[in-house]
Amino acid sequence: MIDIKIPTIGESITEVTLLKWVKKEGDWVDRDEVIAELESEKATFEVNAEKAGILKTLAKEGDTLTIGDTVAQIDETATKPAGKSEPAPAQPTTPNPQPLTPSATPATVVSDIKATPVASAIIADKKINPAEITPSGTGGRILKQDVLEALSHPGKKAFAGGELFTRNSRQEKMSSLRRTIARRLVEAKNTTAMLTTFNEVDMTKIMEVRKQYKDKFKEIHGVNLGFMSFFAKACAIALGEWPSVNAYIDGDQIIYHDYADISIAVSTPRGLTVPVIRNVESLGMADIEKKVVELAGKARDSKLTTEDLQGGTFTITNGGVFGSLMSTPIINIPQSAILGMHKIQDRPMAINGQVVIRPMMYLAVSYDHRIIDGKESVSFLVRVKELLENPELLLMGKDPVKTLLEL
Repeated sequence: MIDIKIPTIGESITEVTLLKWVKKEGDWVDRDEVIAELESEKATFEVNAEKAGILKTLAKEGDTLTIGDTVAQIDETATKPAGKSEPAPAQPTTPNPQPLTPSATPATVVSDIKATPVASAIIADKKINPAEITPSGTGGRILKQDVLEALSHPGKKAFAGGELFTRNSRQEKMSSLRRTIARRLVEAKNTTAMLTTFNEVDMTKIMEVRKQYKDKFKEIHGVNLGFMSFFAKACAIALGEWPSVNAYIDGDQIIYHDYADISIAVSTPRGLTVPVIRNVESLGMADIEKKVVELAGKARDSKLTTEDLQGGTFTITNGGVFGSLMSTPIINIPQSAILGMHKIQDRPMAINGQVVIRPMMYLAVSYDHRIIDGKESVSFLVRVKELLENPELLLMGKDPVKTLLEL
């Protein structure tokens, strides 16, 4: 028997959670084949088979394990079952996770509904929203009875248990990631002098740029032109001008950074993660968009590494994708500031004495008042607003005409 032990993941990580078994008890596994997924307080990792053979699992999904624990054994003396084919090469897939944008809304795709043929026919005939049906079939499959139950109780929706007027409750162990999120949020509130300043930005010009160039941008660079590249680039320029916003406190020292490593908050089914785009000040718009797509895809597939999550000098979070109109984002320690993006909403604005409708977004910057003064935080946000409302300034941070005239 070959023991499969929990590998050393990082210096500060002492325990992990067994997320799921990719291979099951008694399965034949090939050498280097992924057999399980682990979750630490920072990222998700895979466990591979060290030898080919029959798998024996020694832990259950959800168990908390320490580094060095034996999680499984492989009987390498076992004979390969007849008919067991070699693992097929992975089929290349075209990455298609879209950057989160304030205007993005989830689409309902009828073909993706998991339902029996009879249930699907009733759903189509009665034009029922599948979200209003509580599935009771295996793997969340909607059965005929589920549809009939929804029709017999219009406007009434049961929770996960599928019963109306239930008083049931349940408890679930917090994952390592959720425990880490909870600890860091409380630490941020308790150890920083956090304050939030607000402003709003007229998104007209950015939306015009995207409308005019999005097709050509996609054709040349192979990626969509989203909002995040504009915001990341604007923040990188403003961070260079207001270095305290890009710094953090370490004991009695202030650590300044001559680069902008911007963390992008990404929501996943298991919790919030903040992968880092490094040296944003040195990247082009297409480079930023490609990195956003890459990190968002890795986050959703639980493939982020410790390297993807380490560091970061400033964070951008986008509550607009969920419909948030305004919020006070919480600092991602040890950083000293975070920018909150929100929903773009048409609002009446007074422009040159006239009331006009403009696509507006509220911006929020939460900052650590121990290191960032009010003047710096407000000036930083005003500068971000200026850069976003005049995208041509993102080229070099200055007005081209004023530069020409040396003003």
